[in-house]
Amino acid sequence: MTDQSIARRNMAVLTAAQALGGASPPIVMSLGGLVGQHLAADPAWVTFPVSLFGVGLALGAPPAAFIMRRHGRRNGYLLGALFGVASGLVAAFGIFIASFWLFCIGAFTAGLYGSYVQSYRFAAADGAEGDLKAKAISWVMVGGLVAAVVGPQLVIWTRDAVPGTPYVGSFLSQAALALLVIPVLLLLRSPPAVVQSGAGGGRSLGQIMRVPRFILAVATGVVSYGLMAFVMTAAPVAMVNAGHSVDSAALGIQWHLLAMFAPSFFTGRLMGRFGKERVAAVGMVLIAVSAAVALSGMAVANFWLSLMIMGVGWNFSFIGATAMVTDCHTAEERGKAQGANDFFVFGATAIVSFLAGAVLNTSGWQAINWLLFPPVALILAPLLWQAARRSAPPSI
Repeated sequence: MTDQSIARRNMAVLTAAQALGGASPPIVMSLGGLVGQHLAADPAWVTFPVSLFGVGLALGAPPAAFIMRRHGRRNGYLLGALFGVASGLVAAFGIFIASFWLFCIGAFTAGLYGSYVQSYRFAAADGAEGDLKAKAISWVMVGGLVAAVVGPQLVIWTRDAVPGTPYVGSFLSQAALALLVIPVLLLLRSPPAVVQSGAGGGRSLGQIMRVPRFILAVATGVVSYGLMAFVMTAAPVAMVNAGHSVDSAALGIQWHLLAMFAPSFFTGRLMGRFGKERVAAVGMVLIAVSAAVALSGMAVANFWLSLMIMGVGWNFSFIGATAMVTDCHTAEERGKAQGANDFFVFGATAIVSFLAGAVLNTSGWQAINWLLFPPVALILAPLLWQAARRSAPPSI
């Protein structure tokens, strides 16, 4: 096999793995606040399990990158899958015995699993060259489209599987999906091009982090993922508080997730034609539009439409940011650069998801959406400037 052939094979394997592993975050994020509302003694803590999921993502990213750099992608991902199995079992048991803190431990462990799953998008670019790199990232995210259906549907189908303890079945199904991903990951292969000379090769992390394009790529990822998590964490609780059913909230998250991943069929081509920065900038504008729709009413249609627009905006901005990161490092530097990127992205996600509960409890759903506009404006300006700079003809 040539390097490109291995890259294409891995694209298919990682897309399937994403379809299974990517179903875990929707389960945690759609149910974490609702379970927290039932188990937490203080209403301000209802979204704390979702926050701990984000903490697990952030804290798990650097060691996950280190493990994969030392022992290979496949071995690292198999370890991550074991975290996924454990997280579902612990969370389910926490709900069964009505222990808020044990459930929180399960959510945190799910975040550790997610730190491996999130790096599937980077692994897809290993050994890929030219336009195939952006397409590989985009196509692996297509696996999230399947996860967008599987996760919320599992919530609905298995919510009452254990009589008298709602949602235990949902987290048991999360553990089962993590178990199923193991044989898929065994098919992963390492392209010869990604064999590295050592863990310390290339520039230092400090040098990489001082590159303006890397700073912009990380900031774009932080804002896009952070704002999406901020809204997604609060939305199910806000819908139930507004008098809508739990099933409506779960379906709203499902529509949101479908919108997050469905554009991945063509996002790679859009980046190839218009540039990564332009696509990311359009995503930021759509995030602002989603806030405007949410502010226009409290009907189910307002929630669902705003969540769908938010999903498309996240797809463009986050995949654009991911592709920008891959342009900022060499093969020797990728573990450091990608681990640092995910640490900042998911660290911010943990913070805003915790804040979402407090803001929702004290100020309401509208305050959540008003807070989207300033960070969008802050990141949109440099994105547009960078896009214009890269498309400008060279000076004579």
